[in-house]
Amino acid sequence: MSHRIVLATRNAKKLAELDRLLSSAGLDVQILGSDAFKDLPEIDETGQTFAENALIKAREVCQHTSLPAIADDSGLCVDALDGSPGVFSARWAGESANDENNLDLVLEQIVDVPDGQRGAYFACAAALVMPDGREFLVSGQVNGQLLRQRSGTGGFGYDPIFVPDGYSVTTAQMSAQEKDAISHRGQAMRELVPLLVQALGDPSL
Repeated sequence: MSHRIVLATRNAKKLAELDRLLSSAGLDVQILGSDAFKDLPEIDETGQTFAENALIKAREVCQHTSLPAIADDSGLCVDALDGSPGVFSARWAGESANDENNLDLVLEQIVDVPDGQRGAYFACAAALVMPDGREFLVSGQVNGQLLRQRSGTGGFGYDPIFVPDGYSVTTAQMSAQEKDAISHRGQAMRELVPLLVQALGDPSL
């Protein structure tokens, strides 16, 4: 029988990404998103770091559902913007902003930054909170450079302008499997898998 685990997100692409990562690790788990629980309230991400926000979300979802909960907080940190947008990546252009608005604003803010000085990195913190109170926290990071215009239609968020170090294409031009292999979230979730197996107490998963 597969275990039920809640991923604290309403983002269908992020849900599919985690499902791929756990499935590729051979875990027999059923991943549910926040939308599977109609009375689950919106969670305020009041933390000052990715780790704090991931734990806030995972704790609240676990408490509300009485199921193991995974949450991540991730974002783009731009060298020329002193690490911003960082934890504000999803709402950089305002609370009602979408991916396109956020991306446009970042491009506008670094328009005068010369090539070679457009370094940035994607960071991710992922938390697993168990109903018995155990908590696990992991992280991942991928460094790269920002383009001056979009390239590619895959991925989401800032993927169309981010070229990872050692590559000549953006993460939006990669296949889902290629991106998972190097992405900040992919790194974090691979770190989380053995902890999840341990927490569920079933080595045969």
